Amino acid sequence: MHNKLRLLTPGPTPIPEQVRLALAQDMIHHRKSKFQSILNEIQLNLQHLFNTNQPVLPLSCSGTGAMDAAVSNLFSTGETVIVVEGGKFGQRWRQIAETYGIEVISVQVPPGESVQPQEIEDILSQNKHISGILIQASETSTGVLHPIREIAQLTQDENILLVVDGISAIGISPCPMDKWGLDCLLTGSQKGIMLPPGLALIALSEKAWQKAEQVNPKNFYFNLLQEKQKNKQGQTLFTSPVNLIMGLKTSLELFFEQDLKQIYQKYWAMTRMTRTGVQTMGLDLLVNSDFTWGLTSISLPQQIDGQSIASYANKHFNVVMAGGQGDLKGKIIRIGHMGYVDWADILAGLYALRESAQACGCQLPDKKDYLEQAMTAYQQAWQEQPKLMRAG
Repeated sequence: MHNKLRLLTPGPTPIPEQVRLALAQDMIHHRKSKFQSILNEIQLNLQHLFNTNQPVLPLSCSGTGAMDAAVSNLFSTGETVIVVEGGKFGQRWRQIAETYGIEVISVQVPPGESVQPQEIEDILSQNKHISGILIQASETSTGVLHPIREIAQLTQDENILLVVDGISAIGISPCPMDKWGLDCLLTGSQKGIMLPPGLALIALSEKAWQKAEQVNPKNFYFNLLQEKQKNKQGQTLFTSPVNLIMGLKTSLELFFEQDLKQIYQKYWAMTRMTRTGVQTMGLDLLVNSDFTWGLTSISLPQQIDGQSIASYANKHFNVVMAGGQGDLKGKIIRIGHMGYVDWADILAGLYALRESAQACGCQLPDKKDYLEQAMTAYQQAWQEQPKLMRAG
């Protein structure tokens, strides 16, 4: 008999049974009253999740579509933005901006490190024409958390928009939009939201909406001003992925059966658990500090191929992990612990990682207690108060 499938990737992520059942409901029409009722009902929960008083708009696309919508609605050709490039998705911000003729000042950050707020402050002081900063809260390709709250303090009182990709942060680690002063926050459905891919969510601050009114629309499909007007009527601008909206309703209900702080604490505990298990078995972490809560990246010895380890774990243990992306392809393994994942899944993932790494030629010390130490770290983490939760 095959092992149970364990999806330990940073998206798509496992989906709760209640959500799967909601996705399988009979189809309803997206322009009728039942759909309007659902969309109106989920709005308050979405605002709670984003911690904002502004509308949170569902878009029929992946997270990249929401990134595109943010850039095309908030900036005009010829404007200049700062882009933090610490991995593949920072590069994506730059590529989107350049597609719309926006000038980019790129801040290159080595893989595994977060950007320093002082770097941003220095650029802002030397360039008075900056219109925005495009950044990830969590860089999914490396597992780094950037200091969003500190960077927001540089833009709150300026005519500069802070646009944040929260795709692997929303519902996983604190990222309160209004409290921290973020001007645009977006996410995708396939990570912390616990849905299949295909739905994105985006919210703008009052300052960002004012800027959107000044920008000539460059995108017929992603017109956020028109999307906002439709949202007031319990509608979306174009045809919605109806079953994903129905699944979102159930997913949000599961979120708020408990306090958001408990959810964040669980992700923190699973992160501490995974990192401890990896280090105890003798592997190195890519990110030493400022690490993502829902994702752990493992550096591999030069002669070891990460893709081979991931393939071995999938074939022999039915554990699905992710390899590196871009320049890190083959050099790292990424274990996702976001979505509908618990400590038992992490134990299975750690075991599969060690056995697969050794099968692929990785020489590891004889540390037989790595699972016990991982479990101890998990239990202890529930008693900790991480800095991000104190800040948020």
